[in-house]
Order: sequence, then structure tokens, then C-alpha cells
Amino acid sequence: MREIVVKVPDEQYSFLMKLLRNLSFVEAEPIKPAKPKKLTPEQQEWVEDMREALHEVELHQQGKVKLQSLNELIHELRHQADE
Repeated sequence: MREIVVKVPDEQYSFLMKLLRNLSFVEAEPIKPAKPKKLTPEQQEWVEDMREALHEVELHQQGKVKLQSLNELIHELRHQADE
């Protein structure tokens, strides 16, 4: 026997399970969704920083902001190191 994984919207779940259970050749067992993992404060901060960075990239792609070039970043880092 083979197994398959089917993702279905919550509102259609009971209908699909009823249908599958009525097929004599199918063994249908519900699987509980995994609980989301809790993040440490450091991990949460990293996620928020990444979201902000991705948002800035989206704004740049839309032409709404200009991002720093790599050369500008290197120049800024060198300037900070000299201080």
C-alpha cells in the first residue's frame, strides 16, 4: 500500500474525510498539524530584521527607494573603522 499527503482547506476537511472513509480501498487517518515552534528572542529579532530587509528590497524593486550599492557599503564600513 502507498501513502499520499493531501493538503485541503479547513472548510473542506470534513467532506474529504467522509468521502475517503467511504472508499473501501482507502485507509484514512487524520494527522494533527504540527504546533508552530516558539522562537527565542534572538531568533525573533532575526526574523523581524529579515522581514524588514525583504520589505526594503520590494520597495527598491518598485522604484520607491534607492538601496546602497556594495561599493557605498564598503566605503561606509571603512569610514566607520577609521573613527
